[in-house]
Amino acid sequence: MRRMRLGWDAPASRPLGLLGAGLLAAMVVAQVASGLRPEPIRLTSVVVVLLAASAVAFLADRRGPGRAAGAFAATVAIGYAAEWIGIRTGLPFGEYSYTSVLRPQAGGVPVIVAAAWGGMGLAAHAVATAVAPENRVARWAAGAAALTAWDLFLDPQMLRLGLWTWADDGPYRGVPLSNFAGWLVVSVLVMMAIDLIVGREDAAVRSWRNGPSWSRSPSWRQGRSWRHGQSWRHGPSSESGPSRGLVTLYSVMAAMETLAFAAVFEPGDPLVAAAGGVAMGAFAVPAWRRAWRK
Repeated sequence: MRRMRLGWDAPASRPLGLLGAGLLAAMVVAQVASGLRPEPIRLTSVVVVLLAASAVAFLADRRGPGRAAGAFAATVAIGYAAEWIGIRTGLPFGEYSYTSVLRPQAGGVPVIVAAAWGGMGLAAHAVATAVAPENRVARWAAGAAALTAWDLFLDPQMLRLGLWTWADDGPYRGVPLSNFAGWLVVSVLVMMAIDLIVGREDAAVRSWRNGPSWSRSPSWRQGRSWRHGQSWRHGPSSESGPSRGLVTLYSVMAAMETLAFAAVFEPGDPLVAAAGGVAMGAFAVPAWRRAWRK
């Protein structure tokens, strides 16, 4: 039997990987356009839909469409449940309410908000898998912190656009500290759910670090069968290691949000640019390096 070694991702010609890259590029274009428009709210939903679709495509390329859809659905459900409870009880984020700007809404929660939890939840999990691959609890903690870091940009921006309001002003551009504590709690649940559905096992991560390998069956020349039942050309990528596409998605969001608050939005906000850029960069940079290490 001949053996073949693969890196974190399968060849770049994979259809789902290309789809994810195309959706990510479209998201960047939409986000740039929203920053230049006098009424950026009109493109907010478009940006989130493209972000979520890109994340699902990248994960589907990595783990298969079924697991990707399941992980996204679970993350959306957790995010929606947290928001639904939050606007009624003040837990776990603090007392806040959504305005009528974002539509449609379900139970007072904009549907697009739940989709944002899903898309960035998948991206943060991939970053955490790169940063803390061998310890499940550390991975959950890193993923929760990486996802919460994004909210250092999100909340100030959405408050500017009038998408929600806080009952009491907080010290960070009007956002109370309880909001970030709530994000950490909910984000841990998100990371646990993705881990459960995606099937990330510590043993699998160790096999990736040692260089994942598969034995081909004699019919490998036709690109049809693997010993583990995967298709060389059309099946999901290797089971070990995070998706480079999702790591790129997280990194692109970090870079674009930093640039927007530093130089695009009027007025600019150097504090938010620095706080969010440093926080997301602390995860994006090491994850990016490890993703292309092999």
